[in-house]
Amino acid sequence: MSLLNDIPISALHYYLTAPYPCSYLADLQARSQVATPALLISTPVYSELVQRGFRRSGSYTYRPYCDSCRACVPLRIMAKQFTANRSQRRAWKQHAQLEATLHPLKDKAEYYELYQRYQRSRHKDGGMDKDDHESYQNFLLLSHVDSVLVEFRDQGLLRMVSVIDLLSDGLSSVYTFFEPDLPRACFGIYNVLWQIELCRKLDLDFVYLGYWIENSQKMAYKTQYQPAQGLLDGEWRLLAKPAANNSSVIPEGSERVGLDAADCDRDAT
Repeated sequence: MSLLNDIPISALHYYLTAPYPCSYLADLQARSQVATPALLISTPVYSELVQRGFRRSGSYTYRPYCDSCRACVPLRIMAKQFTANRSQRRAWKQHAQLEATLHPLKDKAEYYELYQRYQRSRHKDGGMDKDDHESYQNFLLLSHVDSVLVEFRDQGLLRMVSVIDLLSDGLSSVYTFFEPDLPRACFGIYNVLWQIELCRKLDLDFVYLGYWIENSQKMAYKTQYQPAQGLLDGEWRLLAKPAANNSSVIPEGSERVGLDAADCDRDAT
């Protein structure tokens, strides 16, 4: 393992995918740059890749690399400087009874059952609602880096599951799914706040939330967590707070790679 950790990022190779329909902006074609081989992407190497805008889905490590679009902006929250706004403080208090426990990546029937309920309710006909058990395992339980699975329970009942990668400078949110049918629940907001708090406890600097897309209802909410930085032209820069009346900021659900958090029972993905 020490030899694997010593392999530099320059040992990796990269290829471009063929164009495919963009999942977030209508009528656009997307492409991805993929880092290979997966076996060489250890936690130190992956930490550097995330700093350069990459994400992972299972063992697949990629970043958007579209021909004529730069709408996907890698975003990270500055955890030590973060200050919750009023709605975020309300969500934190509302779900303070949740008990979180950290585990290695593992499979449980109740996880997959919750995942299926979540996908059917929040992402019907989005493709992921058709994930079979093997697809679910390959997406969430396959990792070549340091990853943890977090259970959130209320009086023993499973309410939410998160998969998080542990990086050299922070935490990278991989995916979160939760009980979709509890009225006025704010699980997604609570989860992001919980990850920020964990980041602080570990004396790390950033929570990486995947890609911010200003004109996508699924992805625009992420600048609500301030201060936030975006990777623009190869440099991490502060991103402005969203306007209070910005109707495009509708947080909820989860993207395939990286976390889309939730607002109180409002759906965007």
